[in-house]
Amino acid sequence: MKKKTQPKSRLLAAIHESMADAHDAGLIDARRMKEFDALCLEPVPAYSSAAIKKVRERYHLSQTVLAAILNTSLSAIQQWERGDKNPNGAARKLLWLLQERGIEAVV
Repeated sequence: MKKKTQPKSRLLAAIHESMADAHDAGLIDARRMKEFDALCLEPVPAYSSAAIKKVRERYHLSQTVLAAILNTSLSAIQQWERGDKNPNGAARKLLWLLQERGIEAVV
């Protein structure tokens, strides 16, 4: 099984490698391995107002289009870019996917 995650620490990396070996040996099913992968993921970073604007401008998106892609309101995007509020939850994860994997990953 190829490595999909970046474990949070060296200890988690060693445990994850052992669990991947157990999966390869048929001792752990795919569902359990996916659950373990999710537990080992690095947390999604927080986004500053400048970082959000930079991601949006990188893909030449208007605030309205970014709001539609993230399934949020135009007002939320405006507040994030002004620094009044910060994205969290699914919106923050979608911003990360947009930044790291491109627009194709979120549309």
